[in-house]
Amino acid sequence: MCQVEEDYNGLECNQEKIPLPTLNRKCVKCKEGTAALIIRVNDAFCRSCFKEYFIHKFRAMLGKNRIIFPQEKVLLAVSGGAASCSMLSQVQEGLSREAPKKLRFVPGIVYIDDGGACGRSAEERQSSNAQLKSIFTETGFPYFIVPLEQVFGLPTSVLAPGTSDPEPSNPSYKQAVDQYIKENQTLTEENASSAVAQLSIEDSAHSPERRLALVRLFSSLKTLTAKEDMLQTLRQHLILHVARENSYSKVMMGDSCSRLAVKLLSNIALGRGAALASDTGFSDPRYGDVVIVRPMRDYSSKEIAFYSRMFNVPSVFISGLDTKSHDKASIQRLTESFVTNLQSDFPSTVSTIYRTSEKLHTVMPPQSRAPEPASKCLLCLCTLDTKVDKASAFHATLVSEQLSQTKPQDPSGDEPERCCTEGQGCGPGGCCSSNRLPSHQDLKTLLCYSCRLTIKDMAETDALPPYIITEAEKRQKRSRMKMEISEYLLEDEDVD
Repeated sequence: MCQVEEDYNGLECNQEKIPLPTLNRKCVKCKEGTAALIIRVNDAFCRSCFKEYFIHKFRAMLGKNRIIFPQEKVLLAVSGGAASCSMLSQVQEGLSREAPKKLRFVPGIVYIDDGGACGRSAEERQSSNAQLKSIFTETGFPYFIVPLEQVFGLPTSVLAPGTSDPEPSNPSYKQAVDQYIKENQTLTEENASSAVAQLSIEDSAHSPERRLALVRLFSSLKTLTAKEDMLQTLRQHLILHVARENSYSKVMMGDSCSRLAVKLLSNIALGRGAALASDTGFSDPRYGDVVIVRPMRDYSSKEIAFYSRMFNVPSVFISGLDTKSHDKASIQRLTESFVTNLQSDFPSTVSTIYRTSEKLHTVMPPQSRAPEPASKCLLCLCTLDTKVDKASAFHATLVSEQLSQTKPQDPSGDEPERCCTEGQGCGPGGCCSSNRLPSHQDLKTLLCYSCRLTIKDMAETDALPPYIITEAEKRQKRSRMKMEISEYLLEDEDVD
């Protein structure tokens, strides 16, 4: 290989050095101020221009999509990290009187305390919650601090897909803006100030039973990959429940461009290719009545770190499941390490992956006013991707798994033992086998491919929260009733 300054036939080969960027240069926007930071090689900004650039990016993302209507209640999901706290700062500044173009929605804040699943002590949880409370109180927005243990008290309605109202009475964006301007002109300053909702905190006491149930749930998961996937699912269920209970129709997530690039590749490895558009797009309408939006998806982690540092955006470091873990501890951690290391050598890695995610679209089947729950995954509520053609390779894989799990028939020809004798020992609900908890095989038909892999890593499915088990039993009973009705109709046709 060619070496630097190697002599070839008396000719000295000197490698030309690329000049490193320095801060002794002018801002690329105003051409006057001295650059305070360099985002990319040719993008040097002064302090004031970088702030304008950062704010404009956030407003442009909301204005381009026009999903959030004036006076609509929007819930901000804040985790305490730099990205979600920067999103909170942008909303707070956009609603201030000094803003040239004010945001017109009504914000609220939710934080999911997942310390019970991540192994944090009670003192660490109280300390982080106290720091977040002080940040939330300064904003003046209503906020909810919900412990993850609350998932063991959720109703089954969380897993029921809501319906978005497509009626013509639902105003368009322009009509909503005109209506807001007319109403705003009649409001006095006193009414406008009293329109801010009172502070509400969902900080119920952590019962020992729920704490132990949460520990048991995550102890039954064998791999860190499955634990992170389950934690994300339960966190989404809690946020969805808080939004529905308090009439929030939109939820803002603080996913940055760097985070979404990692999420895109890790979800492909986890078998969530069919849901990539929903998991990484600007809007995620899978829940129907509550839409997830990601206004921070155009920001890189470097831009967010610079903004938080330069303008003193408060944030709280909270350890997670993968804190202090090695690079190969989970699929998510390995993908993050791969993308981060590649980004350091090739600066366009994250942006290339991110632009790919922008081109993804989900083929949505025609939905009725009330979507069928059986067509949705029991955990992630995405459209089931396991109903495949019988000639596909995926169906062949399923058949081979079923054959490997089939028990060999007894050579004596005797029938297998039943759980109870017909007509004896059975309660009014039928055979006792119908009242058992759903097993891995029972849940398999109700889950998408990725969630099947997560449940497959569970040692015991009865550790799942009660609302998931109850909803699974409801769907299985509904499926059995449909099969019985169809068989009855076929028998009638044969008789005729």
